[in-house]
Amino acid sequence: MSQTQTVGSHKTTVCEKQGVLSVVYHNTEVVRADSDTITLNTGGWKTVTTKTRMNQAANQFDLDYSVFQKSGKWYVDYNGATIPFDGASLILPRK
Repeated sequence: MSQTQTVGSHKTTVCEKQGVLSVVYHNTEVVRADSDTITLNTGGWKTVTTKTRMNQAANQFDLDYSVFQKSGKWYVDYNGATIPFDGASLILPRK
């Protein structure tokens, strides 16, 4: 599956205000990044499009993480580590 480098526009809003990036897909803020943390949030919807929006945001805004699925479970590659994405949200400390 190929992903574009920029965040898709279907049902998606991207906003940057005062150093805070927000990517909202439908009514869920799937990515929130500030100077200290990156928060990934599925809103309980672990769908292909949610994962795609998260990865597109990482690519477009150089957030240096990657969300992937293996054997039905979600993971995040970040800072050289693979982190299980078990719940609805995951907070990553910024480098």
